[in-house]
Amino acid sequence: MCAETEPSVDLVEIPIMLRTIFSIGALAILGLIALKFVFGVFGGLVGILFVLLFLALKIAIIGALIYLVIRIVSPETARRLREKFNG
Repeated sequence: MCAETEPSVDLVEIPIMLRTIFSIGALAILGLIALKFVFGVFGGLVGILFVLLFLALKIAIIGALIYLVIRIVSPETARRLREKFNG
């Protein structure tokens, strides 16, 4: 008959594990509070930032399309534009 051994739990490890679990929970709660603060107090600024980012993206896409058309229709003009902006 073989004696089964129960896993031994060191009493020193339990407080360390609990401290780690509580630390992760505290950081998660602090992160949620920070997100609520940022989007609550600075919600208007974040909204303006996203509007400007979307506007810049639209302008970049339109500029790339215009450059593509110029490159297909007039490669020499596209070369001069490239030289002008690249230095």
